Amino acid sequence: MQATQIPDFDASAPADLAEDEPSGWRKPFSRVSLFWRTFFLIAILLIGSILAWLQTLRALEFEPRAVQTAQLLASQVNLSRAALVYADGIARISLIKTMKDEEGLRIVPREPGDTFESKDNDAFSRRVVAELGTRLGKGTVVAISMNGQPGLWVSFVIDGDDYWLQTDQAKFNPAGGTTWLIWLLVATVMSLAGAALIAGLINRPLKELSFAASRMREGNFSASQLDEHVNTSEIREVNIGFNRMAQKLAKVEQDRALMLAGISHDLRTPLARLRLETEMSVSNEEARAHMAADISQLDAIIDKFLDYARPDRVSLTPVVLGDVVDTCIYSMRKLPDVQVRVDMEDDVLVYADEVELGRVITNLLENARRYGKSVHTGIADIHISAVAKDKWVLVKVRDHGIGVAPEQLYQLTQPFFRGEAARTAANGAGLGLAIVEKTMQRMGGTFHIANSATGGLSANLRLQRATRF
Repeated sequence: MQATQIPDFDASAPADLAEDEPSGWRKPFSRVSLFWRTFFLIAILLIGSILAWLQTLRALEFEPRAVQTAQLLASQVNLSRAALVYADGIARISLIKTMKDEEGLRIVPREPGDTFESKDNDAFSRRVVAELGTRLGKGTVVAISMNGQPGLWVSFVIDGDDYWLQTDQAKFNPAGGTTWLIWLLVATVMSLAGAALIAGLINRPLKELSFAASRMREGNFSASQLDEHVNTSEIREVNIGFNRMAQKLAKVEQDRALMLAGISHDLRTPLARLRLETEMSVSNEEARAHMAADISQLDAIIDKFLDYARPDRVSLTPVVLGDVVDTCIYSMRKLPDVQVRVDMEDDVLVYADEVELGRVITNLLENARRYGKSVHTGIADIHISAVAKDKWVLVKVRDHGIGVAPEQLYQLTQPFFRGEAARTAANGAGLGLAIVEKTMQRMGGTFHIANSATGGLSANLRLQRATRF
């Protein structure tokens, strides 16, 4: 784009934009949604309850299972000992072979040099060994290996001779095992599914309420109606109250727009008649010029009221930002008290309403021309720059005036507010920046004002970036 009356100052558009960019424009820190927070809390509660219940069952089962295991091993030893005692030598050999093949029981003599590893590594094993000692005698030994051979070995005595009975080690397992693990996994999966269902049911009405509130914020009151016949009484009361609030706000907005439009329309007719009579009846040329200027200013104020009362919904289409800026600065090219520099690429596209965006740029330029003049030269040096960043286009309209007191910055976008410098410089309605902020909200963008670090006021716009047609 061609620059118009380029002033002599050095400014870099991307650097300036980064200088005044508000912290709210940075990517927000990712937060956990209400659904996931509710899901995790319910899941932790359910899983904790399952684990506590499982631990309670294991504790209650510990003593009976230990006694049962000891009783089973003692029965095997006593039956084996009785069978061997009352069998003759030939039958005893056959009996030992049958017990090994059919029942998995092996009986071998216990030698003085046998080495073994006792099974007393946990509370359950120690309880079983103690119970076996009561049933079989205090010298009973329970081992998990004998002479390097793994298995469950139990010592016993037959007619004063020591023997080993080898049996299946699986009979000595404490409570738990694979069955407990499978049950725990199934219970955990079912708990997580239930937690997700409960969290979804809790989160659904809040999500609908959030969506309706966002639609209302955009001015679409008719699309923000919530279901007033839900089963939950608390949610039903909230939905009814929200719908009544939306209806009342819609009526207030309609009355406001109608009132402003009506006042503006009714004032225009007598103003036009007064201007005509002034030009025809006042003979003094200077007085006539002053009166015409006052009437023009009143007419401009009425235009501001009409702009502020415009509907909140606009149709967004891809717009070439540079073309809109060129159109807006065209009328300022011949003004002696303003210099404009434009620094942006020609093909920057944004989603906007072209007329509304032009009104935004014009208001910012007019505001900079009126209140951003240099105290030394009396000329308003205006710098317009734009840079594309991710899904947004950041636009800045900056002057090199005296700026605004920091405590007044947040008030500049309030309707009918004018700063101290504005009160002495012009007699506007105080709606220009309020119109800019409202229009940017309608177009899905943001508007921020800041004092530049090198002097002057900076108006920062953020518009949605569009792709090529």
